Amino acid sequence: MEDATAGRRGDLLMATMSKVADWVGVSAPLLEVEVAAVSSIEDAQENSVVFAVEGETLGRALASKAGVILASRKLESAELPLDPRVLWVKDARYAFAVVARRLAGGGVREGVHPSAVVGQKAAIGVGTSIGPGAVLGDGVVIGSGCEIGPRVTIYAGTVLGDRVVVQAGAVLGSTGFGYVRSDETGEYLIFPQQGRLIVEDDVEIGANTTIDRGALGQTRIGRGTKIDNLVHIGHNCVIGKNVIIAAQTGISGSSVVEDGAILGGQVGIGEHATVGAGVILGGGAGVLSGKKMRGAGEVFWGRPARPLKEYLRDLARLKHR
Repeated sequence: MEDATAGRRGDLLMATMSKVADWVGVSAPLLEVEVAAVSSIEDAQENSVVFAVEGETLGRALASKAGVILASRKLESAELPLDPRVLWVKDARYAFAVVARRLAGGGVREGVHPSAVVGQKAAIGVGTSIGPGAVLGDGVVIGSGCEIGPRVTIYAGTVLGDRVVVQAGAVLGSTGFGYVRSDETGEYLIFPQQGRLIVEDDVEIGANTTIDRGALGQTRIGRGTKIDNLVHIGHNCVIGKNVIIAAQTGISGSSVVEDGAILGGQVGIGEHATVGAGVILGGGAGVLSGKKMRGAGEVFWGRPARPLKEYLRDLARLKHR
């Protein structure tokens, strides 16, 4: 949503340098200019915000037209020329993302596109945008400040918190892939898939990602988790807070990914597995069904996934055979 202290000029959301300093938690600047967008250093104009985390980048930023420069505090030096455009911050890259989000806050227009289909008793919060061709099932609940992209499908029994972003083509709350087999005939019969999908606040879901509803209980995506494009999360999974899941990852039913875990691209996780808090799974890693991966900050790689040192040692042994 638009910051009450920022102004609008035409279609641009404008902010003073003082407001930018307030957003990133630093002291008031010596200079007062207005900015409207973040940009690369090469494309910077007088109303642009840029960032620098290295000395060479800072030099190019200082030589640019940028109105505000966010620079990592580790670069601060008495040898540098005093430039009132610079705001010294702990992490310039993160501060840049904060400013970008604030300046873009007025870009999404509240409302439901005429081509969207909204089921009976669906509830849509204040400041939420529903894109063209989106389909919301009966009783779907979407919180405030959400952005639902084009052709997103949200099935009945799905609840989204506030400030959730769902990119184009994603499918939320679909029927899980759960079947029982007759020993006599070999026939497969779908197990009841009548649970719910709960997506907490500040979750972002990439294009064409699919997340199944719970079978009898619920599938849950924790607050602040970011999910890339083309990810699949099966029924009854519990994904913790601030988890990162990269593209083409598949998580089988009833698995748990705890807070702060990072899953690289093309990770595969079997059913009833657990990825512990803070665990990092490298790209292409495979976690066997029922396996528990523990150790905050521990990196696992390979198929089956094992600690990185062990994985590299195994590679070295294969090389010398």
